[in-house]
Amino acid sequence: MRVQDLMSHPAIMCNVNDDLNVPAKLMWEHDCGAIAVVRDDGKLAGMITDRDICMAAYTQGRPLGEILVNAVMAKHVIVAEPDQKLGEVEALMADNQVRRIPVIDADRKPVGVLSMNDLAIESVQPDTRMKNGPSKVAHTLAAICKPLTQKRKAA
Repeated sequence: MRVQDLMSHPAIMCNVNDDLNVPAKLMWEHDCGAIAVVRDDGKLAGMITDRDICMAAYTQGRPLGEILVNAVMAKHVIVAEPDQKLGEVEALMADNQVRRIPVIDADRKPVGVLSMNDLAIESVQPDTRMKNGPSKVAHTLAAICKPLTQKRKAA
């Protein structure tokens, strides 16, 4: 099974120069917790999560309209390609402890997002094509949820 078979698409995106109201509104409207962030040329610049927005508002004590996305987004982003095998991306999620991975095309433009939700829902379908189904997803989720201190000790 490939990433393109399971990813949510199209990618929900905001611009690096938007204020935090924009991704917050998009997350509300699309019932998601992460948005791909793009530059003016449409290429991926980062990711922003609902947690990033909440923590920025809390720590800066300012309204969302006064804080720019580029000030709080994750700039180092693990990405996947549409034709990549699901198993490879599950390993990326586990190794990097990320719940969502933007899927980009050859020009680094977001085309979708693969999330743990996508994997979990597919893994329990009676006709799933995922190898090892729920068992593999459970191991991926456990690796993602492991506290960083435990992960460092194991390495």
